Amino acid sequence: MLKKSVITRSFLGVVFLALGIAACYTNPETGRRAMILFSTKQEAALGFSAFAELKREKPISTNPEQTELVRRVGNRISSVVELPHAEWEFVAFKDDEIPNAFCLPGGKVGIYTGILPFTQDEAGLAMVMGHEVAHAVARHGGERMSQQLLVGLGGIGLAVAMREKPAETQALALVAYGVATTVGVILPYSRKHELEADYMGLKFMAKAGYDPRAGVEFWRRFKAYSDQRGGKPPEFLSTHPLDDRRIREMEKHMPEAMEIYRRSQG
Repeated sequence: MLKKSVITRSFLGVVFLALGIAACYTNPETGRRAMILFSTKQEAALGFSAFAELKREKPISTNPEQTELVRRVGNRISSVVELPHAEWEFVAFKDDEIPNAFCLPGGKVGIYTGILPFTQDEAGLAMVMGHEVAHAVARHGGERMSQQLLVGLGGIGLAVAMREKPAETQALALVAYGVATTVGVILPYSRKHELEADYMGLKFMAKAGYDPRAGVEFWRRFKAYSDQRGGKPPEFLSTHPLDDRRIREMEKHMPEAMEIYRRSQG
């Protein structure tokens, strides 16, 4: 059996290797810096693979109005952003029960038809599309993967450090570590990502010529839907900020977004 010191040195070597290859990424829209352990090319490759699988597994809308709407708005939003290695694709997935959307690294955008009653028109969809594209531009996926990798390495380190303790003590320590990292690290970053994507999404839709005030109206409609459902977890245990907070933050950024919109009309 390997000695504890040997295992610990091996673990630390992996950690330092990961930190050594980490790139400090700066969000071009917000200036926020983040440590990302993956290249943009690697992220895009993952996005391409995941999207191809989704298209095989999920039904795609055959409604020509829906598919054309998604493509039209997607083309306008993608024309005003820079995303390395992007091969843009905009797909309306047929599921009227899921009000959701996503953008994978590499410019692969999926819109579930269940969100269209809430977007109502092109401008509403532009808010959703701008927000999802912002996640890809800001490399939130790569940041989250890097974060989870480092948390996992931390768990390995804790297990190594506790290996001579009683089994019950080891189990309790690992559970406490998991709760602390989820509530204290991963979820706050998710909320930060959502607010950052809201801000960037407002700017993207304004640059594309859509009135950003429609973005706030979309979130008000979606808030009413969320309120009707009830049972939402407290914000500090949710990956998304509460809708009231999102609306307040977007209203705070509205003067900047409106100035961008006016220039786009010029």
